[in-house]
Amino acid sequence: MILAPQDQIDVFTAQGWWGTDTLDDLFRRNARATPERLAVVDPLNRSDIVSGSPRRLSYAELEDEIERFATGLLDRGLTKDDVIAVQLANTVELVVTYLAAWRLGLIVSPMPVQWRAHELGDVLAFVGAKAIVTARSIRGHDHAAMLAELKPRLPELRHLIVIDEDALPQASPVRIAVYRKAHPVDANEAATICWTSGTEARPKGVPRSHNHWLVAGVACGDAAGIAPGDVILMPFPLINMAAIGGTFMPWLMSGGTLVLHHPFDLGVFLRQIVEEKIAYTVAPPAILTMLLKEEKLLESLDLSHLKSVGSGSAALSPWMVKTWQEKYGIPIANIFGSNEGTCLISGPQDVPDPEDRALYFPRFGVEGHEWPARIASWIETRLVDLQTGETIEEAGRPGELLLRGATIFAGYFRAGDGGPTDAIDADGFFHTGDVFEIAGTQDRFYRFVERAKDIIIRGGMNISPGEIDGLLAGHPKLADAAVVGVPDAVMGERICAVVVTKPRETVDLEELRSFLSSREVASYKLPERFETIDALPRNPLGKVLRRVLRERLQPLV
Repeated sequence: MILAPQDQIDVFTAQGWWGTDTLDDLFRRNARATPERLAVVDPLNRSDIVSGSPRRLSYAELEDEIERFATGLLDRGLTKDDVIAVQLANTVELVVTYLAAWRLGLIVSPMPVQWRAHELGDVLAFVGAKAIVTARSIRGHDHAAMLAELKPRLPELRHLIVIDEDALPQASPVRIAVYRKAHPVDANEAATICWTSGTEARPKGVPRSHNHWLVAGVACGDAAGIAPGDVILMPFPLINMAAIGGTFMPWLMSGGTLVLHHPFDLGVFLRQIVEEKIAYTVAPPAILTMLLKEEKLLESLDLSHLKSVGSGSAALSPWMVKTWQEKYGIPIANIFGSNEGTCLISGPQDVPDPEDRALYFPRFGVEGHEWPARIASWIETRLVDLQTGETIEEAGRPGELLLRGATIFAGYFRAGDGGPTDAIDADGFFHTGDVFEIAGTQDRFYRFVERAKDIIIRGGMNISPGEIDGLLAGHPKLADAAVVGVPDAVMGERICAVVVTKPRETVDLEELRSFLSSREVASYKLPERFETIDALPRNPLGKVLRRVLRERLQPLV
């Protein structure tokens, strides 16, 4: 399944942005060069997640398992371009499954382990998966039984492969070589179909080619300063850009060691950093901030091998980024990405000042601004007005981020055919739905403002709810607060503050407005309604789920 149009492939290949190597080619090269090097390491608490004891495989041992698993896939009649769904925790078998599938030209579609029959049935039918790989039990839930019950309702799903019950066959290298010669894999063909949430009821399928992923690996590897042979710790599930682009691809490209972790457990995470001599990992901002406040704990850890850490998904504190760099000598890379290929990374080479790095992202792909990162010349970016579509050139004016170039996917799976409408315009720009503004010295940076769908537009004025959230956080009677827009026939939207009060405290709307007015906030940003709630809905990384708040408020509008 070739994803990009041929003229784009020709241009990007001529520029040297895309090549002919597949992901399997990279792995094979590593296995030939350093067969005895440690390739992949299970979570040390594997037995708490799935069956079996933790395993540590060299490149030669991993290659053998890949050949055996690929032989088993051929035995089941799976062929090039078939979609193979995968619902596994971060274990050695997950790495084996991905690489075996790519060796045969199969398309991997990762499924979160939290998904149950409701989500799985819809997505498996939509993507037309021919097989799904899972474990008997993942953290106590019987995934094999769940999928066995679901399978009769999915006529295209021919095979349920349970890793801890289906024995691997003997490897058949000759058979695989003959198959590969008859079915060569092109680096521009789909390697994955990942899933990203949106406004539609069904998650959006995002196909990405081998070249798409390798470019993401270049971006993350450059920002993190990853060197050949480095040990990389992957603490996020291997299902999307954060893990595949952020850690798995840099591992493939560096030929080092990949240490697996899942689900996130701080004690296990720190132990792995020390015991495995980790050079690079990623972590949520809240974890990095919390660790800095545990000075005695940090002083007890040997972090001498840790060269850098990636973080993102929420705003980074300038104090946090500065302290890690200046006190502990560990730079934090600020990462803003998406499955579709959004790839803004503020690394220490591009943005040496740690406080700037916490707040800003380089304006990659904008004429007149040069950066050390290779990715900077491989993409184009611009901001456009949310209402008029006019290109924004001045600082401080919020606009939607648009990108095109080597990182950007070719379009959603089955767009317009029961799938979502594409977010790529006629000029090839991907409309991210993310709002930034031009900022910083000489207008060299972008500053993240808000998701476009979360921006409140009141009487033609764009209001960032994050800004008001931050101000309300200082109210002495509030434990938590967030604002959302509610429909209004006159103004389009009005602001509603949803608050969690501290024990034995009460507030009213006028008090909230007075508090914000005392901070010299523009009057159009003041809430015109408020609701109390026991706790704000948040995702696992702590981000407020404004969609859930809007749904809660809908009956009251």
